[in-house]
Amino acid sequence: MRLVFIGPPGVGKGTYAKIFTSKYGIPHISTGDIFREEIAKGSELGKKVKEYVEKGLLVPDEIVIEVVRNRIKQPDCEKGFILDGFPRTLRQAEALETMTNIDAAIHFVAPVEVIIARVSGRLICPNCGAIYHVKNRPPKKPGICDNCGAKLIRRKDDEPEVVRRRYEVYYETFRPIIEFYREKGKLIEIDASIEPAEKVVEILENELRKRGILKS
Repeated sequence: MRLVFIGPPGVGKGTYAKIFTSKYGIPHISTGDIFREEIAKGSELGKKVKEYVEKGLLVPDEIVIEVVRNRIKQPDCEKGFILDGFPRTLRQAEALETMTNIDAAIHFVAPVEVIIARVSGRLICPNCGAIYHVKNRPPKKPGICDNCGAKLIRRKDDEPEVVRRRYEVYYETFRPIIEFYREKGKLIEIDASIEPAEKVVEILENELRKRGILKS
């Protein structure tokens, strides 16, 4: 299965990808993760990417395309992969078509109010990176990390007004990509407002089976 996961920030793409990866053994490829790793390693690619990130600029298409091209050639991608965070532009989507045959683009959809409720309750440990939610996964002691005892924080990105703006920007940016896959007959839209995440994955599996993409 060669899948592209798209959807607004906070919709749960990473969570669904994690469940899918553990069930089917295909890698979850996040361009953001690759860039962070390269920056941490201090590689040539990392240095280039860091320049753009520090200026608050998007990494140019040619660099992102090259990174993905190299990643999907790796042996662990032979049985398939999930791309998360790529493509972000129409040029990237067109380039991906020349690299491999994508089976489906999964567009996870949820109303902005659902995403705000989900994301604004998120608490993060600045020390060990553990993630909690005030309602869905509260820490044992309010405001304190179960793992290391550090004080939990809420990221500025998770403030309701920031989430709403990111949602709007997402649809302004991604509409051409959504239509690109719709025209190719590869777009599958999944209601991501449902809880728990396992139920959303179950719905996706049924859609993939209908199309003959998922055989099991």
